[in-house]
Amino acid sequence: MPENAFTNALAQLEKAAKILNLPVSIHDQLKQPQRLLTVSVPVKMDDGLLKVFTAYRSQYNNARGPFKGGIRYHWNVTEDEVKALSFWMTMKCATVGIPLGGGKGGVIVNPKELSKGELERLSRGYIQSIYKYLGPTEDVPAPDVYTTPEIMGWMLDEYEKLVGSHAPGMITGKPLSIGGSSGRGFSTAQGGVYVLEEAMNKLGKKREETTVAIQGFGNAGSFMAKILNDLGYKVVAVSDSRGGIKSETKLDIQALSKFKEETGGVNSFPGTESVSNEDLLGLEVDVLIPAALENQITAANADRIKAKVVAELANGPTTPEADDILFRNGVLLIPDILTNAGGVTVSYFEQVQNAYNYYWSEEEVLTKLKKIMVDSFQAIWERKEKYQIDLRTAAFVLAVDRVASAMKDRGRG
Repeated sequence: MPENAFTNALAQLEKAAKILNLPVSIHDQLKQPQRLLTVSVPVKMDDGLLKVFTAYRSQYNNARGPFKGGIRYHWNVTEDEVKALSFWMTMKCATVGIPLGGGKGGVIVNPKELSKGELERLSRGYIQSIYKYLGPTEDVPAPDVYTTPEIMGWMLDEYEKLVGSHAPGMITGKPLSIGGSSGRGFSTAQGGVYVLEEAMNKLGKKREETTVAIQGFGNAGSFMAKILNDLGYKVVAVSDSRGGIKSETKLDIQALSKFKEETGGVNSFPGTESVSNEDLLGLEVDVLIPAALENQITAANADRIKAKVVAELANGPTTPEADDILFRNGVLLIPDILTNAGGVTVSYFEQVQNAYNYYWSEEEVLTKLKKIMVDSFQAIWERKEKYQIDLRTAAFVLAVDRVASAMKDRGRG
C-alpha cells in the first residue's frame, strides 16, 4: 500500500507538538487546511472534443502571511498530496522566517500528452476556476513539478484579464520580462547547496573528497548537480524517471545535461553503468540527494542507505518511519523544509520586487538568499543540540513554534 503523504505530514507535526507542548486549540487547527478547493476544468482539445480535468488548491495556513506554494501538473496528483504539500509549505516558509503561509495546487494530467495550445488552455482554465481566491495579498502560486515560467506567464495574463488590473505579484517563478526575479530558475538548488555546505563544514568533510548521488535530474536536481560539480564535489550517480547511471569517477555534468536534452533521459550516457532509481538510493556515497517525488526512502529501504548525509531537495521524500531508522543509523538528514526552501525564498524576493517595481541583480538575490539559508541552518542546528533530536524534528519545532506564535497573536488559539 503506498504511503500517504498527508498522514506522514501529520506525524511530523505530532512529534514537534509534543516537544513544544503545543496547545490543543492550535494543534487541532494545524491538522487541516483552512480551505481546500476542488474544481473541474473543461478544456477544448485540439481535436475539438471537450475534456474535463480535476484540479485542487489547498490553502493551509495564513497566520504568517498570504498562502504560498506551487502548482504541479502530474497524473498522480491527489487531494491528500496537495494537502501535505501545502502543510509543508507553511512549515517551510516559517523555517526560513519569511512572512508567508502555505498553499499548494495540482492538476491531474499528464502534461507530456498535451500540445502547447492544450496546455495553455488548461492553465488559463485553472486560473479562471480559482482566481477569486488568489492574489498578491491572498494566495500566490508558483511553478512545481512539470510547470514552468512560461505557464506562470499564461496564468498571470489570465488573472490580470479577469481582475482588470496589473498584478505581477500574484504569481512567482515568472519569466524575467514580466516581473520574474534573477536567480529564481536555480534558487531551489542553490539554497540546497548553501545548507549542504554548512552541514559538510560541521562534519569537517572537504568538497573534493565528497561523493554525491542525486535521484531526480529535473530542474532542481540538474542545477544541484551542476553547482556541486563546479564547486569540486564528485557527483558520481544521477537518475531520472527512466532510470539512472553511476560512474567510478566524477560525471561530466555539462555533457550529461546535453545528452539528456538530446535523448530525453540520462540512461546509456557513455562511460557509465545503469542503476535503478531504487538501487541509486543505496549506493556507497557520502551524500545522497533525493530530488524527485515523495516517499522514496521508506521503512522498507532506509536500512540500505549508506550515505552519511541525506539532503532532501524533493518534498517529502522520506517517511517518518524511515526518519527514525536513519537517525538510529547515524545518518544526518537535512530536511526538505530547509534544504529546498531556496525556491520559495527567492519567490518571496520576487514578490517584494514586484511590489517595489524595482529589481535586484542576481548577485544581490544570492547574497540575501545565502544569509537566510545559513542563518536558518544554524537556528535548526541549535534546536537539534538543545533537544538532542534529528534535524527534521528540530526544523519542525522551529517552524511550528513560529506559526503557533502568529496564530496566538491573532487570537486564533
